[in-house]
Amino acid sequence: MNEHKGFSLPGIATLLALVAAGFALAAWNVAALRAGTTSGMPAPVLADVLWLSLLGGFFQVQPNEVRVLQLFGRYAGSVRETGLRWTNPFYSKRSLSLRVRNFDSDKLKVNDADGNPIEIAAVVVWQVFDSYEAVFEVQDYESFLKIQSESALRQMAQNYAYDSQDQRPSLRSHGDEVNQHLREQIQARLDKAGLQIIEARISHLAYAPEIAQVMLQRQQANAIVAARERIVDGAVGMAQMALQRLEQDGVVELDPERRASMVANLLVVLCGDRATQPVINAGTLYGG
Repeated sequence: MNEHKGFSLPGIATLLALVAAGFALAAWNVAALRAGTTSGMPAPVLADVLWLSLLGGFFQVQPNEVRVLQLFGRYAGSVRETGLRWTNPFYSKRSLSLRVRNFDSDKLKVNDADGNPIEIAAVVVWQVFDSYEAVFEVQDYESFLKIQSESALRQMAQNYAYDSQDQRPSLRSHGDEVNQHLREQIQARLDKAGLQIIEARISHLAYAPEIAQVMLQRQQANAIVAARERIVDGAVGMAQMALQRLEQDGVVELDPERRASMVANLLVVLCGDRATQPVINAGTLYGG
């Protein structure tokens, strides 16, 4: 069973009708008292009791709120129309918020796809969309949301590496894909609870303290290697361009030995970590 519309009437119109009925009952009571006979009294008294019981059917529905109606434990429908409403006074009425809410998970310690221990947490934006399922299908839908969200977060984290050196999606580099996967995993677990996941995203991501320093050193080493590769690529291109310009402009004519020496000197200047010191060569590369 899913949520369906419960019986209710506009509260203002019903209130006016009951006020008019109240005046009629008052006139009836006065007429019965003036008659002075006890045989005609039970009917007005019963009418008064019924009128008073009908007043208990009024209730209010706030914006983004739903009232779940029950009659002796049986689901009788839900009312989403805002304002003053009236329904069967014997219905019990449970209020349920439909507002968008946030859930911030605890920091979980899990192993990523490479087996590295990491700390991860997520923020889940959610709301109730089916009041029947939220109330009657699960014991406590907020507690159910918390447990299932953390379970989905653990499962998702185990499918990705914290940081990947190849083309595999990772938790750090593919945030949109990871967040979408997390949202789908949580929603699949909450379909029977009447809850809708609007957004789910990682709010905290870090290596576990016991390996954080080692992983930081590895990241620094990878960054240094990548920077060196780029420097070498640029230096080779610049050396090649310098030789081509010298030959095209006829500045100097280089044989293979001088060409190799110039390339070596250019690479030392361009790839070195420190500023180079100029050395004036007053001799020649050739002996004699």
